[in-house]
Amino acid sequence: MDPLFEKFCSPRAVEMYGRLRQFMRDKVQPAEEELNHAFQFRKENRWSPLPQIEALKAEAKGQGLWNMFLPAESDPERKYGAGLTNLEYAFFAEEMGRIPWSSEVFNCSAPDTGNMEVLVRYGTEAQKRTWLQPLLEGKIRSCYAMTEPRVASSDATNMESTIIRDGDHYVVNGLKWWTSGAMDERCSLCVFMGRTPSDKRAKHQQHSMILIPMDAPGIHIKRPLTVFGYDDAPHGHAEVEFVNVRVPASNLLLGEGRGFEISQGRLGPGRIHHCMRLIGMAERALDFMKLRAHTRVTFGKRLVQHGTVAADIAESRCDLDQCRLLCLKAAHVMDMRGNKAARKEVAMIKVVAPNTALRVIDRAIQVHGGGGVCSDFPIAYLWVIARTLRLADGPDEVHRMVICRLEMAALGKLLETGAKL
Repeated sequence: MDPLFEKFCSPRAVEMYGRLRQFMRDKVQPAEEELNHAFQFRKENRWSPLPQIEALKAEAKGQGLWNMFLPAESDPERKYGAGLTNLEYAFFAEEMGRIPWSSEVFNCSAPDTGNMEVLVRYGTEAQKRTWLQPLLEGKIRSCYAMTEPRVASSDATNMESTIIRDGDHYVVNGLKWWTSGAMDERCSLCVFMGRTPSDKRAKHQQHSMILIPMDAPGIHIKRPLTVFGYDDAPHGHAEVEFVNVRVPASNLLLGEGRGFEISQGRLGPGRIHHCMRLIGMAERALDFMKLRAHTRVTFGKRLVQHGTVAADIAESRCDLDQCRLLCLKAAHVMDMRGNKAARKEVAMIKVVAPNTALRVIDRAIQVHGGGGVCSDFPIAYLWVIARTLRLADGPDEVHRMVICRLEMAALGKLLETGAKL
């Protein structure tokens, strides 16, 4: 166990983390090979839940390893979740990241986690009863519709989809893609972001979020999307068209023009989750690399005795430990000062973590040779996830732009004081 975890986390969190690791070893890892094969190759009912996963979920829930993602700041009375801090949960996310699909076993998988946090933070009591409760119980799944194929969605102000008031309803129109979770037959809720244009509001107050039942008339799933050839069934990613979808006005979240405000509240903790899961994936890849280097022989000596392989292992350890510390700092700042104050740290980890994971996983692929690019090992799929996360939740370029802007603002404040560099 990481000594930082024991030093900075509560005894309750330490005990729960121990139980999580035990569950991963005893229940999840033994099922990994069978389930990886089923996820990738089953031909029938691809968008239906796997019975083996549902059985694991029931066991995890019975052991209290459930809804651990909700931060204490959002749920101080532990009404909905485990009441862990962002720093505490970061270690949990890393452990679950070692086997990517395991997050669902503990009801801690995206986009449900972000959608549930939105409902906890911003939902009305009626919205919580209708949508939050069944999500917390794991009875339904959800999706999040933001990215659009016809515009450069890295600048979300380009969004074309609209949410227009019509009496006691809103009418939703738009084409979305990379709507993760929409293919799952359990998906019952879409958290949709679109324009509610007004001449009276600023540029970043032109967008809103609304809750849309997935069985509403006018929703058309156009096609499933693949990620480097993977369809990620049964979760899936979809292109979805919304044509004159009528939704009660009471389904609007927080109010018109509050979409970006909600989005930032949703994405902050979620980015920490993604980044710590990436570290877990890369740690797993490093474990495979070390084992391969220890057991395989070329040119009369073990791979680890070749200088380049030894250097790769050493660099990977350095990379991962540095990356982890940066992620934990971001989580700590968020706990101490809130999501907005941690904006720079969160942007930094969103750049650093995927790129770090990619370097480590690529080294593991190289050491495995042909085995590294096939499904005999999980390493190739880990690379796919890491590469995708250089785009998901904002591309590297946008996060770098944010970091630079905040750095230059800090310089400006320093110069205003008359201080010399």
